Amino acid sequence: MDITTAIWLGIAIGIVLGVSGVYAVRWYLHAQSRREQLGSPLIPHGVEDLLATLPQTAIIVDSSYNVLRASERAYDSGLVVKPDVLSQQMRGQVDRTLETGEPSESEVTVLRGPFGSTELHFRIRVSTMEGGYALILANDITESVRVEAVRRDFVANVSHELKTPIGAVTLLAEAVKEAADDVEQVQYFADRMLVESDRLARLTRELIDLSRLQAMDTLEEAQDVRVHAILEQAVELNRVLAENKDIRVQLKAPADLVVWGDEGLLLMCFQNLITNAIAYSPEGSHVGIGARRVDDIIEISVADRGIGISEADRSRIFERFYRVDSARSRNTGGTGLGLSIVRHIIQNHGGDIQVWSKVGAGSTFTVRLQAADSRVSRTGVQEPPRAIERD
Repeated sequence: MDITTAIWLGIAIGIVLGVSGVYAVRWYLHAQSRREQLGSPLIPHGVEDLLATLPQTAIIVDSSYNVLRASERAYDSGLVVKPDVLSQQMRGQVDRTLETGEPSESEVTVLRGPFGSTELHFRIRVSTMEGGYALILANDITESVRVEAVRRDFVANVSHELKTPIGAVTLLAEAVKEAADDVEQVQYFADRMLVESDRLARLTRELIDLSRLQAMDTLEEAQDVRVHAILEQAVELNRVLAENKDIRVQLKAPADLVVWGDEGLLLMCFQNLITNAIAYSPEGSHVGIGARRVDDIIEISVADRGIGISEADRSRIFERFYRVDSARSRNTGGTGLGLSIVRHIIQNHGGDIQVWSKVGAGSTFTVRLQAADSRVSRTGVQEPPRAIERD
């Protein structure tokens, strides 16, 4: 290669490198400008602090649904999916708002996470921002939707449950009227009317109890409650029922166990558990009631040797009006509200209830409550142990 060719080749390579360098610099400056545009000019610094103070969940997105800013709740609720992209359910509303420039509102339902089927409900308001961005404000209405669904189901269930005893009383009254000259028939129908009237009264009473539990502060008049004494009362209230079925009820509980709560409601709770145990146990069997302390927790168990509960039914037995055996429940006068009342009482006391059961072998319901001497007062100071008066 002669010297002239080499010079021209060097010049050509220099030009190529120079042009490439210019384009590289221009691309870098453009990218940096774009990043700055997405950052401070249109979305000022400190906007995260502002979003954090809003009562609603707030999200700022561009026209491609990229999330530029969002409050922390947006990532926990499924409104924003990784990597920083708006959930599919809201994109149509964002498009309409950006297209028309007018704010819009709607309700959306999103899944809480990639697994399971837990749904969250939001009321969404979308408005435009300078630069072609959209601001989304989301109010979580999941609880109100759930309460409304419960209310609807509750009213429907109550209406259904009341039809049976009311209809039965009406038919029996007509039968009594037609058999007015037959003393034996009148006596039979009158006895049946008493049974149905008692069922109706019990259903009404338990509905009132359940409504009261949902509306009141259970611990407003709380005090130290001696577990043994309250269990003795519950057993006594079920004595006639147990004797009629020749069922032996055995209670074993230390006298020094004390919980903090409403004595009347705790009595209702354990009375219902013992009533259930007796009602679903065969004649001549045994019901055992025990209590013990495990660290700072008092555990009270009611065990029977009855028909047992299947695994499928165990997840639903605390629902209102749910009966494992509907036919048998009606024969025993069950309303399907007893265990729901029990659960509400225990939860309102800050405890929980667990169930073990095997079909054909019986069931054990275990209530767990905090011991009175381990509770923390409103001042944040642990209450000292209290002396227990002996009978």
